[in-house]
Amino acid sequence: MDKRTTLVEAVSELRSGMTIGIGGWGSRRKPMAVVREILRRDLKDLTVVSYGGPDVGLLCALGRVKRLIYGFVSLDSIPLEPHFRKARQSGSIEAWEMDEGMFQWGLYAAALRLPFLPTRSGLGSDVMSVNPYLKTVCSPYEDGEELVAMPAIELDVAFVHMNRADSGGNGQFLGPDPFFDDLFCKAAKRRFLTCEKLVPTEKLLNEGSVQTLKLNRSMVDGVIETPNGAHFTECPPDYERDEAFQREYAATAKDAEAWEAFKARYLDLESESAYQEALAAR
Repeated sequence: MDKRTTLVEAVSELRSGMTIGIGGWGSRRKPMAVVREILRRDLKDLTVVSYGGPDVGLLCALGRVKRLIYGFVSLDSIPLEPHFRKARQSGSIEAWEMDEGMFQWGLYAAALRLPFLPTRSGLGSDVMSVNPYLKTVCSPYEDGEELVAMPAIELDVAFVHMNRADSGGNGQFLGPDPFFDDLFCKAAKRRFLTCEKLVPTEKLLNEGSVQTLKLNRSMVDGVIETPNGAHFTECPPDYERDEAFQREYAATAKDAEAWEAFKARYLDLESESAYQEALAAR
């Protein structure tokens, strides 16, 4: 089945109030072209689920987020995402912050269609006090151990970015980190994969072993070829993080005029191609 689609068509499925998962990790292999397309829409009150990076910062800065479920929000070379920091400190978003392992377990529970999974993560920490909705369960076996019942993190739509994909939805990463993109897709009702390059299925192993085929076609509903679509995050071996651009972006969190200029130059554009043209003109 040919699952090729476009950014416009994929993001058109979103509605205000939905829960969306965004793959990648920090400022690494994020589906940023999707995020930019979301910013062009009149969407609000989203619940965003992410091992957060600039995807979270941009969505918070433009007022798209009601609730954020996350293990961290970082730009990697800049430890704390500054636009997220601003939203968090102002109280403009509802934050569900948890241990990274708990976050993974929540996605895994949703992938397995279970209401929760037990874990020791979070016990004896403030995670339980800052997330009062979390509950514990006792093991039904002889040990009787008390464990955190990590609830499933169910997603309406998930977006992930890969280095290569075929038109059927098989996705391949070629960098050092597979992340948890497969869990995002398995936890979601609808799943969209953006990629640097579409290739014929028989050529997917030309650049990597079978272990690099992170996603199979049963996990994906739509495929979008988006060269440079993870910019300004890294997507090795295709490209590294654009550190100069990232520093420029981060600095705008403390300067309203700089933010408006950045927004006008890179975000208030009609399409992803216009964004890429603006990058080329720097």
